[in-house]
Amino acid sequence: MTPSRNEHTIAVSCEVRGRGYWSGRDVRVVMHPAPVGTGIQLVRSDLLSKPMCQASVENRNDANLRTILHDGDARFEMIEHLMAALVGLEIDNCLVEIDAEELPGLDGSAAAFVAALRTAGLIIQSQPKRRLTLRERIYVESPAGWIEATPAEDGHTSYEYRLSFDGPSPIFDQTFTLRMTPERFIRDVAPARTFVTEAQAQSLREQGVASHVTNQDLLVIGEHGPIENTLRFRDECARHKVLDLIGDLALANVELVGNFVSYRGGHNLNGRMAQRLAELAASQIPLTHISQSHRNVA
Repeated sequence: MTPSRNEHTIAVSCEVRGRGYWSGRDVRVVMHPAPVGTGIQLVRSDLLSKPMCQASVENRNDANLRTILHDGDARFEMIEHLMAALVGLEIDNCLVEIDAEELPGLDGSAAAFVAALRTAGLIIQSQPKRRLTLRERIYVESPAGWIEATPAEDGHTSYEYRLSFDGPSPIFDQTFTLRMTPERFIRDVAPARTFVTEAQAQSLREQGVASHVTNQDLLVIGEHGPIENTLRFRDECARHKVLDLIGDLALANVELVGNFVSYRGGHNLNGRMAQRLAELAASQIPLTHISQSHRNVA
């Protein structure tokens, strides 16, 4: 593992407001600058004790259709879009205050987080960013799919998702590959939205889940395409899966250099890969490499 660039934080505080998909609650997310070595710290601003949770794979919990972080009283649901926005813009240190358990669903993408963070601006800090350059293949699998991480011969990180369903599906098989840069992330991935099939949406509504979510709040794919909505990209579903992959692998807490390919993977497999990457990073340079003197300097 070698340092690449220096760490970054935002120049001023910024915020995003919306409603949680699952809870239906109004949520306010305020993102603040943070000193070097902080990482991404999430704070429950609605609770009296203001409990905090480090955005790391050690605090990750499995859940259906979303990623959850949990540390004591600090619990946060659906954090993957925020994390993808932070990684995509190369923001390493940020204190994020959230006044609810679930982050806002917004339009199902990371676009609102990206817009707010870009408005806040970027500050280069004094501490080198930890970088994990893959030297060997890492592979995780489930009965349904797999994720493979391999060295990047050209030194540039890429993410690829191969979307495919068993049997008939209104969503066609598709693949999207991102050669990661902030500009390409902003343009090609951040606007890609959460999607469900019409049958999945109906099932959730029958369970009384996300009953307030309309066909304009995310992509509901029917037999003839999006219902009461329009695709932003022909392969928007695969692009959104790349967004989730980036956000979930961010929990490894290192800058990644490698090629990451997911075939029908989801949050569970993403979490397992993040765990493997975090373990590899820890074996090369422990997190304690950051000197105490840097912790109070932005």
